[in-house]
Amino acid sequence: MLISRTLIDVATAADLPPAEVLFVDCRVDLADRQKGDHEYAASHIPGAVRADLERDLSDMVTPANGRGRHPLPERALFEAFLATIGWRPDVQVVAYDSAGGALAAARFWWLARLAGLDNVAVLDGGWPAWLAANRPVDSVVPVRERTSVEACFDEAGTVSAAELTAGLASGHVVLLDARAAPRYRGDVEPLDPVAGHVPGARNRPFADNLDAQGLFRRPEELRKAFEGLIGLTEPENVVHMCGSGVTACHNLLAMEYAGLCGSRLYAPSWSGWVSDRSRDVATGDH
Repeated sequence: MLISRTLIDVATAADLPPAEVLFVDCRVDLADRQKGDHEYAASHIPGAVRADLERDLSDMVTPANGRGRHPLPERALFEAFLATIGWRPDVQVVAYDSAGGALAAARFWWLARLAGLDNVAVLDGGWPAWLAANRPVDSVVPVRERTSVEACFDEAGTVSAAELTAGLASGHVVLLDARAAPRYRGDVEPLDPVAGHVPGARNRPFADNLDAQGLFRRPEELRKAFEGLIGLTEPENVVHMCGSGVTACHNLLAMEYAGLCGSRLYAPSWSGWVSDRSRDVATGDH
């Protein structure tokens, strides 16, 4: 069953028969690593399974070696996680978090797409929108039958630091940085040892994808905004980054929702870039 491969609104998601939908709770608080699990245990969308950013959607065990603060999980690890939560190709998967998809739901969506899964969407507005619509919640942890999952990460969906550097130097690649403007400019840097941005990167704060209600802006509005940044560059030559490769996925999702399909991720992002102090760093608005 496939209702959407980008976004799904609360009303549509809530009306899906329980047997035809798999909700994935991706709530996370990077200032309190246990908060997401505690919130899930207290209350979640009925039938939702849990996906933790650092336990399930990142490889926090293998030494980073330039892979950034939230390294991508190996294919086998993500494959095993999908099997554990009972993923099946005949259900609509709906991921949600508490920040309009920005903190981890979009990361889950992007990993699923990288693994070749089409039946995954992000809940527009996330947990706050579900509550605002007075939809049911419970605290029951579902027991789902383990499935057999074969995934294959598409290496073309990511770029290395060397590929990124070459692409920027040739003008072939447009790099969009999803961090807030003060971090992009280098005015502040609360997490990484060096402030600033990759030379040549353009700033597209992920928060600009959402309206005042925390919902994604209309596709035509998003398309106009992204085309204003990338010009005539084809989407497949657009690369996204952020601080650690998480919120950049929100821009990937926004472009896909806007019909600009095929952009890629520099997964190590800023934390990976500055792990090599020989790399150039820029500050300011350019």
